Amino acid sequence: MTTFPESFLWGTATAAYQVEGAWNKDGRGPSIWDTFSHTPGLVANGDTGDLACDHYHRLDGDLDLLAELGVGAYRFSISWPRVQPGGSGGLNEPGAAFYDRLIDGLLARGIAPVATLYHWDLPQELEDAGGWPARDTALRFAEYARLMGERYGDRVHTWITLNEPWCSAYLGYGSGVHAPARTDPAAALAAVHHLNLGHGLAVQALRSTAAGDARMSVTLNLHHVRGVSEADAAAVRKADALSNRAFLGPMLEGAYPRDLIEATSSVTDWSFVRDGDEATARQPLDVLGVNYYNPTLVRHWDGSGAKETADGHQDGAASPWIACEDVEFVRQPGPYTEMGWNIDETGLTELLLRLSRDHPSLPLMITENGAAFPDPVAPDGLVHDADRVDYLRRHLTAVAEAITAGADVRGYFVWSLMDNFEWAHGYAKRFGIVRVDRETMERTWKDSAHWYRDVVATGKLPE
Repeated sequence: MTTFPESFLWGTATAAYQVEGAWNKDGRGPSIWDTFSHTPGLVANGDTGDLACDHYHRLDGDLDLLAELGVGAYRFSISWPRVQPGGSGGLNEPGAAFYDRLIDGLLARGIAPVATLYHWDLPQELEDAGGWPARDTALRFAEYARLMGERYGDRVHTWITLNEPWCSAYLGYGSGVHAPARTDPAAALAAVHHLNLGHGLAVQALRSTAAGDARMSVTLNLHHVRGVSEADAAAVRKADALSNRAFLGPMLEGAYPRDLIEATSSVTDWSFVRDGDEATARQPLDVLGVNYYNPTLVRHWDGSGAKETADGHQDGAASPWIACEDVEFVRQPGPYTEMGWNIDETGLTELLLRLSRDHPSLPLMITENGAAFPDPVAPDGLVHDADRVDYLRRHLTAVAEAITAGADVRGYFVWSLMDNFEWAHGYAKRFGIVRVDRETMERTWKDSAHWYRDVVATGKLPE
């Protein structure tokens, strides 16, 4: 039987725009995702996050649900436009009070609050002023982090500065399939840098204000890139530079990789990087958050035949893979989740071991892992999601194998607590271990929630 360390931290996760709703209540300002979802044709079925899971009004019940699951931690995100509507100035007190209630409610139930500062909902006012491609956004983010540290720093267990900056930069400003729907490769690379800079400034701000022993982290959706054959090593390295080392380099080593700068030289001269920026981006972290769903398969493309673009990130007006014109993203064998992502847990073990080799002193945390499936309601009114149970079992086994092989993995957060607004897919994709009825907002435990509760309680995977 697979057993995890007694100190292993079990949790689940959500994000503000995906669950809270109350999009224009109590002084909350508009975010880029409000603008995006209200623009016809950008989100499946015309869905928006206006109501989402109504978590804002159903907070106590959802906190009780977490307590019933028995998790030791809950990863949530703070809505920047809810607490600081325009992205500058003082706090919006009603919005800030909501997170007081959330954090205090978690602590009262013995659950550690893990707070993500930025899960993609940039205040629209900051986007209008240039967004993440503009340096000032990083400075505004640092001030926001300071305010959050002053308000909640005595109660937050772990701070996560950014969630998946790869998506913020490349899907938001490169391919345009995420908010703010821009397709400018130079702007996307500038966004990469200012997200890195903002991360470093935010860690500095949090450490200067947060009381107690709060841990500092960032969550990266690192792509475990494989080549079709040994002949594709250059394609692997280019994709890895753009997706992984563009963030790992400055954040953990204090420098961008030279091959990234060279590969993208036709797009930008990187003059937005000022002296001292890379050192600022590199701040001591207590744990690195890792989001994993599936590996990425590439090969060299010589320009002949139709080019495969099966990277799993939706087809947009442009590619998020800047300067990768000679890299082909190959569709991998199934089985697949409802997102069309192949299920291959071996990539998680390999990714964790790579990070452990490259950064041996930095503990790791799985901050997201999960899957969307059709999840039909059975005649008995329940959801018997055996496919999700199997997915979670496979990936937790992969985590255990990495730990056995020497990786310092401290915890695991299943994505997601409940079915929610899945960005440009709207409500069509269900990731939750708890079902949310779109008409009544009723929460119903799926079989996976019962299974996960047992795992959390015992620290063991059932045979």
